[in-house]
Amino acid sequence: MTISTLTIDDTNLHNGAMNDPESPNPEVLERSAGRRQFSAKYKAKILAEYDTLSRLEKGALLRREGLYSSLITTWREQRERGAEQALARPAGRQKADPKDREIATLKRKNERLESELDTSQKVIEIQAKLSALLETLASTSTADVSEKK
Repeated sequence: MTISTLTIDDTNLHNGAMNDPESPNPEVLERSAGRRQFSAKYKAKILAEYDTLSRLEKGALLRREGLYSSLITTWREQRERGAEQALARPAGRQKADPKDREIATLKRKNERLESELDTSQKVIEIQAKLSALLETLASTSTADVSEKK
């Protein structure tokens, strides 16, 4: 008994075989590991194309472009909030202002210098007290030497 490849039996169905030879390939190709950024024009183009497609074609578009459906949802929300302005806004945190970085650096430097100044002032006070003590000891010892003579 011979079985042709066109005959679909229960074993093929249980193994995950599909009877539709035109079904799309579910494999997503690898892309670079870096974070991608999309322009406002690209987002608008993809949204317009996505909205005109059927369910299967939408999946094919997402696979072809390497996108996730959550991106489409986010882009739609951005479009509703502010059209081109929201679509052009970059994702993530705002860039740090170089002035803020310089201010923080100067504050740290100021704190370090104040600490060094305090240490220097304490050393000068100790030296003054030591000098006064040595002067007292020297005058006392000269007075003792002159009394013994």
